[in-house]
Amino acid sequence: MEIGSRIKNLRIQKNLTQEELGERTDLSKGYISQLERDLSSPSMETFFDILEVLGCTPKDFFDEGEQEQRVVYPKEEMTTFCDEERGYQIEWLVPESNENEMEPIMLYLEKKGMFKEFEPSLAETFAYVIEGAVCVEIGLNRYYAKAGESIYYHANAAHQIKNNFDGASKLLLVATNSYL
Repeated sequence: MEIGSRIKNLRIQKNLTQEELGERTDLSKGYISQLERDLSSPSMETFFDILEVLGCTPKDFFDEGEQEQRVVYPKEEMTTFCDEERGYQIEWLVPESNENEMEPIMLYLEKKGMFKEFEPSLAETFAYVIEGAVCVEIGLNRYYAKAGESIYYHANAAHQIKNNFDGASKLLLVATNSYL
């Protein structure tokens, strides 16, 4: 096993430079470079410090069966939630997506239905209106979109999506999971 290349791959995944990794582990940039090229071997203590900064356990680091990322999610794994009082239904397209950076959902709004109101955050929201028409309220402003139109906004004020159609509306919605 090439320990150096595994350390380098983890560092790059964490978007750290050699210098930043060195600063966080009290090691020099040159020493990190030597480790990544397998020109030097770290002590156990140094190795564990590096793994801690990189957010990796020793077990995961040495697990030869490198886990392939999951790409396809079958329909039977999708979960739904229905709020009959407000007249909407959510279908989560990717299980446990609330743990990822993006959360894709299918949003169904009944006639006069409205999605719950969200507080201001650092999140961004994209939606594509598949059927019907909606009103997006962001703070005191209102924006209207109909089937075939896209919506994109920063959630820096209280915001809510309401049905603005004389029938049901359907949206593909993707929000980032960045909160204040």
